[in-house]
Amino acid sequence: MTRLLALLGALLGLLAAWARRTRTQPPMPGIEPDERREVLADDGTRLNVEIGGRTGSELTVVFVHGFLARAGEFDPQWESVLGRARLVRYDHRGHGRSGPSRKATDIDQLGRDLGRVLDEVVPTGPVALVGHSMGGMTVMALAEQRPELFGDRVRGVLLLATGAGHDIPGHPFENAARFVGRRKLLAPSLLVLRLLAPLHEALRPRSTWLMRRAVRFLLFGSQDATKPLVAQVQQMLEETPLTTAASLHGALLRHDKRDALRVLRAVPVVVVGAQDDRLTRVEHSYAMAEDLGPAAELVVVPGAGHALNRSRPQDVNAALHRLLDRVGADAEAVA
Repeated sequence: MTRLLALLGALLGLLAAWARRTRTQPPMPGIEPDERREVLADDGTRLNVEIGGRTGSELTVVFVHGFLARAGEFDPQWESVLGRARLVRYDHRGHGRSGPSRKATDIDQLGRDLGRVLDEVVPTGPVALVGHSMGGMTVMALAEQRPELFGDRVRGVLLLATGAGHDIPGHPFENAARFVGRRKLLAPSLLVLRLLAPLHEALRPRSTWLMRRAVRFLLFGSQDATKPLVAQVQQMLEETPLTTAASLHGALLRHDKRDALRVLRAVPVVVVGAQDDRLTRVEHSYAMAEDLGPAAELVVVPGAGHALNRSRPQDVNAALHRLLDRVGADAEAVA
């Protein structure tokens, strides 16, 4: 039976690869970096890294994008702080221009990937980390794995529309899904999802009205959606293969990095939540800010949804600039 499932998975994978080669994909729009570099993860997976900003700056800002997106989701923030620091962003494995994962993926693996990017591309100097959604979880995974970096190399963190894994009062279904996921009770259904993902990827239509409605509902709030912006975000999400979505879905349910928040207390942290976020509810931002303590800054953007770094860039950019101000002041105090 195991051999049969493996053969079926291989055949479906070949079908998906053929479909991707024969389907014309539009070019990835957005701001072009000054430099692209390839970093190899600890298992050999290729990670696409983009570099820009102020050459020679002591401070580097590293952007870590969310689930099914790519590095370009941070274009508004990249442009806003272009003259303040050296800038680095990268595509998670299986996303954007990075290669597919060579093994099962979880948040801990993404944390190790971020560590490799820092080691290879930002080997010295102070760093500020900006993580959106799954990217914020990745930052927390790195904090758990390498706490010695925080306070020494990593001088500040912005956590955007993300969560550490708290149970949220009043949301029993979400809490139940997290409970089931952590105990891997969904493993059989997730295996079927991974096996069927290549076939679905080969056949799925793009730019559909139904998907546009789903993106509008899940990623935008009551006051931040426009038709062009929803279409842009939809295109970005549909660039990512469904095989990536299938391999990471279980990891997001199992995610629990509450202990990492103790590590983050060593540095300035800004937590930005969206009042109408339906994917990562704003209660997660409140819970993280409470655990981080009074030194953390909490920002809640009214009327915004999960994609607020694209839909409400003025609020996110202002929070990022305040973080960089605090990082600079702390660096002067240490000096």
